[in-house]
Amino acid sequence: QVQLVESGGGLVQAGGSLRLSCAASGRTFSSYSMGWFRQAPGKEREFVAAWSGDRIVYTDSVKGRFTISRDNAKNTVYLRMSSLKPEDTAIYYCVVDGSGGGSWYVPRTWTYWGQGTQVTVSS
Repeated sequence: QVQLVESGGGLVQAGGSLRLSCAASGRTFSSYSMGWFRQAPGKEREFVAAWSGDRIVYTDSVKGRFTISRDNAKNTVYLRMSSLKPEDTAIYYCVVDGSGGGSWYVPRTWTYWGQGTQVTVSS
């Protein structure tokens, strides 16, 4: 059974930083795409970043501020978030296996989802 467990969320002031972690278990994910989505109150779920092989993609609003990384030995993907803004406030979800045949930007492309971790950025 595949499980994704996120951690690292919390409350931070604007301009601050956080690092989210997502530990995957149930299989080896080194050959799978891994990434992050987020969902703000009243908004649709939004793609943030993803990594597969030598391909890394970020949504425009986080480029230069967020960095995705992964440790395949630990089956873990990270999201380093810097220069945080109030509009980054959302529940952040870890995703694995974006081989669903569609764009990475589309939630249904991804097979496995974590339970989410809250990130709140105060102004």
